[in-house]
Amino acid sequence: MNILVLNCGSSSVKYKLIDVDKKETLAEGGVEKIGLHDSFLKFKLADGGKKVIEESIPDHKKAINDILNLLTDPEYGCIKSLKEIDAVGHRVVHGGEKFNKSVRIDDEVIAKIKECYDVAPLHNPANMTGIDAVSEILPEVPQVAVFDTAFHQTMPKEAYMYALPYELYEKYAIRRYGFHGTSHRYVSKRVCEFLDVPYEKQRIITCHIGNGGSITAIKDGKSIDTSMGLTPVEGLMMGTRVGDVDPGALTFIMDKEGLDTKALSTLINKKSGVLGISGISSDMRDIDAAIAEGNERAKLALDMYIYRIVKYIGAYTAVLNGVDIIVFTGGVGENQQPLRQAVCDHLTYLGVKIDEQVNAGSRGEEKVISAADSKVKVVVIPTDEELMIAQDTEDIIKNNK
Repeated sequence: MNILVLNCGSSSVKYKLIDVDKKETLAEGGVEKIGLHDSFLKFKLADGGKKVIEESIPDHKKAINDILNLLTDPEYGCIKSLKEIDAVGHRVVHGGEKFNKSVRIDDEVIAKIKECYDVAPLHNPANMTGIDAVSEILPEVPQVAVFDTAFHQTMPKEAYMYALPYELYEKYAIRRYGFHGTSHRYVSKRVCEFLDVPYEKQRIITCHIGNGGSITAIKDGKSIDTSMGLTPVEGLMMGTRVGDVDPGALTFIMDKEGLDTKALSTLINKKSGVLGISGISSDMRDIDAAIAEGNERAKLALDMYIYRIVKYIGAYTAVLNGVDIIVFTGGVGENQQPLRQAVCDHLTYLGVKIDEQVNAGSRGEEKVISAADSKVKVVVIPTDEELMIAQDTEDIIKNNK
């Protein structure tokens, strides 16, 4: 079965066409800067190279139409007809309390996705543009929504509630939802397959560390706590997001700087985190280069970044009453060996011991990086959210869920 996986942002569309039977990616790429004068389509070639086509792409319908034309293109395509696309799986960021699993898209599901616009104003409307475009271009092809928040719907109430007046939860469903759920679900399952241990009997801490980052505590196959909250701002220090911060500091800044809520949102989402502290970049490669040149603010940014990760792993070890497996994933988690080493050097009290040579040689590949006598398995598992979305889509379509 061929599944087209779409991840639609406000000005971009990422795609993969996956043969789920073979777990093989047939095509991948994306459209960027939709609606701007310098929009373009980029995709991976059969030989592993990349190609960029610059053209006017005013909206998501045109973007998805271009992707579909590319998939059937005589020179660059991988299928002969759009009839070879059996279903489309969409990443949808926020499902609120309405969805605890992936679902086939129908009018009722669309209405509920739109009800979540208030809590995900930057993400859910963009996700819906992709659903609408496919409905118009490929009306007969079934579509499935896979929610970032769904995996975390197993959190107990004491973990997801804020200590705000309870009526605010009743009126507006203000609570912690968590994100990156598809990634946390994939790597937690995959690490158990990789280690040949039962998923339903493990205490796992998954660290999805990238420009956006979150950590999840998983017990017996269920998420019981995660670092992100109502929005993706809470939790770890991220590339440009502030992470945990005293709300009183935010009202203080609003008063002193004369900020409205929109300006505050920009401050905590786009100007803070690693970028805000370093003043250089949100990219860890740039931070490493600056540290090598003696930049003290870059060093502080990295130290803070690592500290938050260590702090959450420690907290979730307590929540889980111990930990069996720690997983690193995401762009930074998969590729930044010194960061993994630095984090694990703070976890020796748990009996964590890293094989320094193995860790140093591991980039973007499945690998046990803990020493043989480590009491906790530490493993790198590259995430594959698209495969997880494709597998969910296949399961739902085949079983008419």
